Amino acid sequence: MDKKLVLRDKFSKIYRHLSKQEITLILGARRVGKTTLLYQLKEKLLENKVLEKNIYFLNLDLVDDLMLLKSQSEFIDYIKERISSSKIYFFIDEVQRLENPGLFLKGIYDLNLPVKFILTGSSSLEIRAKTQESLAGRKRIFYLYPFSFREYLRVQNSFLVPRLLKEKLNKIDQNEINKYLSEFLIFGGYPEVVLLNSRQEKIKTLEEIFNSYIEKDIVGFFKIEDRVSFTKLVTILASQVGNLLNNNEISGTLGIKSETVKRYLQALENTFVINTIRPFYKNVRKELTKMPKVFFLDNGLRNFALKRFKKFNDCQDQGQILENYVFSFLKKTLETYQEIYFWRTKDRAEVDFIIEHEELMAIEVKASKLKKPIFGRSLGNFIRSYHPKKAFLINLAYQGRKTISQTKINFGQAWEMYRFLHG
Repeated sequence: MDKKLVLRDKFSKIYRHLSKQEITLILGARRVGKTTLLYQLKEKLLENKVLEKNIYFLNLDLVDDLMLLKSQSEFIDYIKERISSSKIYFFIDEVQRLENPGLFLKGIYDLNLPVKFILTGSSSLEIRAKTQESLAGRKRIFYLYPFSFREYLRVQNSFLVPRLLKEKLNKIDQNEINKYLSEFLIFGGYPEVVLLNSRQEKIKTLEEIFNSYIEKDIVGFFKIEDRVSFTKLVTILASQVGNLLNNNEISGTLGIKSETVKRYLQALENTFVINTIRPFYKNVRKELTKMPKVFFLDNGLRNFALKRFKKFNDCQDQGQILENYVFSFLKKTLETYQEIYFWRTKDRAEVDFIIEHEELMAIEVKASKLKKPIFGRSLGNFIRSYHPKKAFLINLAYQGRKTISQTKINFGQAWEMYRFLHG
């Protein structure tokens, strides 16, 4: 598969931003395709008549490229010597390798030279800490995640992509989509994994991605010395996907301090392995307000942590697998200003996902084959309390609609969320 053909959903939006003076900052985990995206952006510039001599590419994982940016004043001279009548473009990969990228680039940006910076970084924590204040008003952040299911289909069978938005889809296409989704639920969306055919090759590549992440980002970059406890924590989190996150309980299980657990969780979240979501509440007496839930941004990495690669239909944890997929779908699809929550009362009524932006949406996940439009008391209680405009009950079979009061409830399979949100 030619990498040029695997275009990301965010490609057009990012490319349009290249016409802005603002710094373009692309953040995401290692191996999600940031470098490939940079080369695709470069190719698009060349197609649009930007001269190759006006495009520069630096990978700061390489010592020679990193040394080029050792001195800000020398790098400014380097840029000025290359400025002609046209704008020049600097692609800088893994910018967190700079000692202080924010101050370094702010000084150059404020010179108003005809230069455009396009940066990538693998650590949200380090990039934000080093650029937030100094680059305020000078950058726009784009997040790149492992392939979404739509991007995965674009690789495997592009004919099916527009059918994700069709309201009435024939059974043959539905079965074909579900076949691909079952594979995606187990092995996830890391591009290298997606492009492989053999199950063993996929597992081996996930292992290499995981170990590389541990070595480069965690042990090296974040200087976490207790690798054993850290790896055990990842396994515990993988087994608790969709459950409430109790730091003290994990601390006792691992035999490490609660503060250490918090530091490990922060490292995992800021290197785009996990995300936590907070409870949605209005009534502090009846609803949960503090304890978060944890999810992985990629099902493949989650399943690797547990060493579980059975076919989806044979899995005992189908509910967790499906719920984690729904979370990752929402994270990859929604805009950054659209918040994802869950809802839980103190008597344990619970709705898996609440989306809040202008209007409320509720999403419930059931790994069962419903035969008719029924739902539990939890979703019913939330609808009666908050009157969301839309709700979606994801299941493995039933497709249809039902209206309760002012809420339109959609029933459908997981891939139908594209139509639910965008159709």
